[in-house]
Amino acid sequence: MSVRSLRLERWSGQLLSAPRTRTRSRAPCCLRQGQQCLSGSNTRSFSASAVSRNPRIEKEFVDEDGDGIGLFEAPTHPVQQEYPSPSPRAALRSSKLAALHARLGLPQKLPLQTVARTLVDPSADSNVDFNNASLAQLGGSIMSYHVSEWLLVTYPRLPMSVLFAAAYAYNGPKTLQLVAKEWGVDTAAAPGREVDPGYLQFEKLAPGTDYAAIKAAGGSSRPDKFNFFRRGMSSRVVYDDEFGDTIPKKNESALPIPTESAYAGFVKALIGSIHLHAGREAAKVFVKEHILSRQLAIDTLFQFKEPIRELSRLCAREGFEHPMARILSETGRLSRHPVFNVGIFSGKDKLGEGSGASLQEARTRAAVMSLKSWYLYSPGKNERVPSDMEAPGEKAAWEPVHIDIGEVIH
Repeated sequence: MSVRSLRLERWSGQLLSAPRTRTRSRAPCCLRQGQQCLSGSNTRSFSASAVSRNPRIEKEFVDEDGDGIGLFEAPTHPVQQEYPSPSPRAALRSSKLAALHARLGLPQKLPLQTVARTLVDPSADSNVDFNNASLAQLGGSIMSYHVSEWLLVTYPRLPMSVLFAAAYAYNGPKTLQLVAKEWGVDTAAAPGREVDPGYLQFEKLAPGTDYAAIKAAGGSSRPDKFNFFRRGMSSRVVYDDEFGDTIPKKNESALPIPTESAYAGFVKALIGSIHLHAGREAAKVFVKEHILSRQLAIDTLFQFKEPIRELSRLCAREGFEHPMARILSETGRLSRHPVFNVGIFSGKDKLGEGSGASLQEARTRAAVMSLKSWYLYSPGKNERVPSDMEAPGEKAAWEPVHIDIGEVIH
């Protein structure tokens, strides 16, 4: 009788291997948890108490003893969810973001991760820790403050309607869109975690959508919103925003927005991030170089309904002599194309002059020029503003600026 050789390695494998009928081919819990942490570079963790419990997780652990199958509740772990916007780590690998940082000459204290956050609109990512909502709120207030103080010091006699229009021309959404495009900022086709952090990400408004009607449907924060006839210039100063426009009562950040609003939010957020990382003076210099350095023809913002009457009331308020219109020169009175040059005088002082095809037209234009010469008075564009006193090392005493009595009310 021959003795067959026994392969002990088969016995050891059978004894050491777990029964296939009672187990699942899954890694242990500790290994699975580590794998989830390693693969979580593009995921966000949320508490398991905020989601419904999965019954499959509770039954995936099986007692492997031969006596019986015992089920017990498995520990719950945070549920993983993908980013709706790029990961902050991706900002360090973005060439577009680094080029934007260098092109604008941003401070070295401002990290690329924060610059990437300024490019994420709340409509793309509703998480306030990853979008630019808070930075835009801060930067918008800083920019409006510097623009307003510069306008009030440089042109102290501007009417409120012209002041609102000038502020909108300097830091309104349309202007900020042009500024951001000049910086080389492009928009992404759609927001997502796979998008390059150097693109502006927001939920785009569908073509043909009436965004003004959507904002009006949300209501206003004004207490007299149902009495539209009471919305005068004084109430616009008290209740409305820096441009004299109504403030929406409901702000749904997840709704699609126009392109100009997304660009404006980015510029405001960038100014806010500079203020937080580099200080107040750096943010002021940035606003002065990129916003206030733009040329604006403020004389084109005026619109007078009754310039002759308004000029007469202005002279009476300031104690000047009654304005008189005089013909300075004329040509072709009896021709088809006459030209009259009329001047407005208050005593011996000439307030303004204008020309036209008729005496009435020339007189009206002369009155308009006289009013513009009064309202556009400026002590100089290099006058000190109140924020200059907050600069470090400033020792010069503050010289009060000119404060005008206000526009003519007739």
